[in-house]
Amino acid sequence: MAFLCRLLPILNPSSRLSRLRYRHCHNHSSANSNKIVDFLYLLKLCRSIKELNPLHALLIVYGLERNELLLREFFGSCFHLGVPYLALCAFKRIEKPSLSLQNLMIRCLCHCGLYDDVLRVYLHCRVSGCSSNDFTFPSVIKACAALGATRTGREIHCVVLRTGFEKNVVVQTALIDLYAKCGCLRNARNVLDKIPEPDLVSWNALISGYSLNGLDWEAVEAFRRFFLMDFKPNVSTFASMIPVCARLRWFKIGRSLHGFAVKCGYLGNDFLVPALVSMYAGDMDLCSARNLFDFMLQKNVATWNAMIFAYTQMKMPVEAFVMFRTMLQKGVQPNLITFVSIIPSCENFVFNSKSLGESLHASAIRHGSGNQLPVSAALLSMYAKFGDLGSANYIFYHMPNRDRLSWNALISGYVYNGLWELSLSAFSEMQSAGFDADEVSIVSIISACSKLDAFWLGKSVHTFTLRNGFESNLNVSNALLAFYAGCHQLFSCFKLFHEMPIRSTISWNTLISCCVHNSEPERTATVLHQMQNEGLELDPVTLISILPIFTENKKIGQGMAIHCYTVKSGFALDISLVNALISMYCNCGDLHAAKFLFEDMPEKSSVSWNAMMTGFRCRGLHKDVMILFGRMLTEGKRPNHITLLNLLPACCNQLQGKSIHAFAIRTGVAQETPFVTSLVIMYARFDNIRLCRLLFQMGKKEDISLWNALMSVHTQMKNPRKAIALFPNLLQIGLEPDNFTVLSLIAACIQLNSLKLADSTMAYSICKGFDKEIAINNALIDLYARCGNISTARKLFNRLKEKDDVSWSVMINGHGLNGDGKAAFDLFQQMKLSGLKPDRIIYSTLLSACSHSGLAEEGRRVFNSMVESGISPGVEHYACLVDLLARTGNLREAYDVVKELLPCKSSTSLLESLLGACSIYCNVELGEKISRTLFNLDPENPRAYVMLHNIYAAAGRWADAERVRSEIGTRRLRKVPAFSLFVGDGVNQ
Repeated sequence: MAFLCRLLPILNPSSRLSRLRYRHCHNHSSANSNKIVDFLYLLKLCRSIKELNPLHALLIVYGLERNELLLREFFGSCFHLGVPYLALCAFKRIEKPSLSLQNLMIRCLCHCGLYDDVLRVYLHCRVSGCSSNDFTFPSVIKACAALGATRTGREIHCVVLRTGFEKNVVVQTALIDLYAKCGCLRNARNVLDKIPEPDLVSWNALISGYSLNGLDWEAVEAFRRFFLMDFKPNVSTFASMIPVCARLRWFKIGRSLHGFAVKCGYLGNDFLVPALVSMYAGDMDLCSARNLFDFMLQKNVATWNAMIFAYTQMKMPVEAFVMFRTMLQKGVQPNLITFVSIIPSCENFVFNSKSLGESLHASAIRHGSGNQLPVSAALLSMYAKFGDLGSANYIFYHMPNRDRLSWNALISGYVYNGLWELSLSAFSEMQSAGFDADEVSIVSIISACSKLDAFWLGKSVHTFTLRNGFESNLNVSNALLAFYAGCHQLFSCFKLFHEMPIRSTISWNTLISCCVHNSEPERTATVLHQMQNEGLELDPVTLISILPIFTENKKIGQGMAIHCYTVKSGFALDISLVNALISMYCNCGDLHAAKFLFEDMPEKSSVSWNAMMTGFRCRGLHKDVMILFGRMLTEGKRPNHITLLNLLPACCNQLQGKSIHAFAIRTGVAQETPFVTSLVIMYARFDNIRLCRLLFQMGKKEDISLWNALMSVHTQMKNPRKAIALFPNLLQIGLEPDNFTVLSLIAACIQLNSLKLADSTMAYSICKGFDKEIAINNALIDLYARCGNISTARKLFNRLKEKDDVSWSVMINGHGLNGDGKAAFDLFQQMKLSGLKPDRIIYSTLLSACSHSGLAEEGRRVFNSMVESGISPGVEHYACLVDLLARTGNLREAYDVVKELLPCKSSTSLLESLLGACSIYCNVELGEKISRTLFNLDPENPRAYVMLHNIYAAAGRWADAERVRSEIGTRRLRKVPAFSLFVGDGVNQ
């Protein structure tokens, strides 16, 4: 309005513009110069956009677009007042723009950051036949670099070569900058090498490119050559090299460069200070970073951003938010870098994290950064990590434009929340939208494939990475290595590992972990030695990965060596590593060392308590488990479901179990399937089948482990029909049985002793491929042997390609159960000839077989062979030997064996068994000796009196029999009455 007010007096009949119109009508030839003078006069009066719009109209109305001087002034005013679109509108009306106008327009657009318009103007001029010179190319190439338009940049490079401007240093420097920023460092280096005398700016462009693309060693080499040519570094050089020193952890060199920069007079440079702040933060030296920040009197937004980002990286969200608030109070306008730096801090807050995130979202919108793609991607990622996928999806689908960063944020959000299928769908949509996958999206998709156990889909992703040139990307290769390890593909892991051009400690750790999980201790040790031979230091993750292979007492020496290395390397305070060492000592049976480590820990996590409890539980020290749990609660540590899983087997009565159950309900753990399964097993120990069924009904039926637990409970409770009845039910709801299901089914069939059920079970196992599992085959052999079909059991045994100790044991026992002790003994000889060393269980099984078949001599040889092989006989072996000798009438020899065990508590049952044999063989004298021994060991046991009475009665010594009977009455001994369990005929009962 002010401009129009000034224009009104000029537009009256006596005004200059009225005279201009008059002259235009009456004397056209003399009017042009006056028009230009008047227009330039009006142009100088413009102070705002509104005042410039009428002049644009006058420019068109009076046909002044062809005057180059006038256009140059008009363009300058447009850019000065912030209305480049007016300049573009006027420029587009020019049919054949001159070289100077083209250069002016391109330079001004480039200065305003309108890089897309720079390329459009350049293309328009090329089509119009306008040439280019050494003032055109630098700005156009800079626009290509800013847009990442590598292909367009290459085309312009060709034009430069064709038009003869390739020797211009400014153009060559712009090309170096283009290729460097687009990641084509080889091309950038080639351009630099063709410059006869590259200047400081050219070297800085190359060094900056190496630094920007993470090629730190190449940046160091370029900087070395730069120094050899006696160039003096400037701010750009320091700002490129300091991040390189931070990434290489050359913090001493970085500090030296800081000193050099101060010496060169760049102490308070706004461009250099943010890089220095980030370097000191990377060195965990926040004090120096903050001192440097506080030293600056005038701080620009980049400096504030660097300090905020440093606090965010150091997981100090409170300080980051204080810095952000102070920045706003100082009147500094935040930009997109500010919000991208501060938003991740919300995730580190314990309370009200989402509220803070929403506040930052509102602040970003208020400051005009809410719709900028990097900020939107950061907000999307933040909401996804809070589990608010509704807000994350809303942000994503309301973005005016989406880039690869936003797609990656969505895919990663789905993966983080366990929505693997949605992440795969989003990946497919991203490609359909025309965005190529990068390492971030590929790593996310590989993780989704791993969680879904989608082996073939993961293989397809691997093929995709090879086809698109990601085989040399370390992060992608490590993700693929972890995928194959998760799928237990040891061969694929080794193949990929050996094909990797670059390996990091993560690569070695993943391979070691894969070997451990595939039970390959020898390969694990080999990989560990190779890693050390290549000069890589073992980190805590390596040591944690290797420790699980030490699970036997004989390997405790190797575990102790790892412990020594841990102390020597300064990892002794790493809680996760100490927890792994505690588990190692527990697995190797050295609970004293484990407890010493545990008690010596300055700070214990829940995992520490759980590891120690697991060690006590596995050794049957249930009282110690309970004591440790009490201490855990006293010290204020919150138990988790692992803690409670350790407690359930330690319950000595049902009341304790119910207390733990109630505690689990209060803490929200009771719904987890592993815990429910353990509860079922615990209640089964106390014969509470009602609660077992109730827990089953309340649990998640889609988890096969719950069905397995109930089947196992029914089998243990001698209800095989009910166990078998569960099997068709779980098939009916679409569940896939696993090995434990089939083993529980076979155990139930053994109790029913039904050949028909045995045949059906074996048919199902073969149909579903379970017959390839050696444990299933062993169970089937035992099933057929106990059902009396020893020929089928032997066929199954002979068909086994690999036989373990259990295979030989069940087959030997099968022959023994069927009264064929000779076949059992022959099989035992075959086993020894095959190179397998018999263990305690094999000897017990063979002795039992000899006992059932009455092979006294063979039994004696087996027992002596066991002693000679260095195996100390247990009570079960003595029991078999005594039973064998008693069955064959060698009562005196059997009694001599039992006397060696006296006064062992378990010898009472052996004496009772031998006393029963005395009754059969009418050996009164020995019966009296055994009875007296039993009377001394257990005076209140009525069974010994009853059996002695029967021996006297069988021998016709009625007076002695009556004396024993009267003694039973005098002592008021009563035999516990027997009872029978009736099992119904119906399977569904």
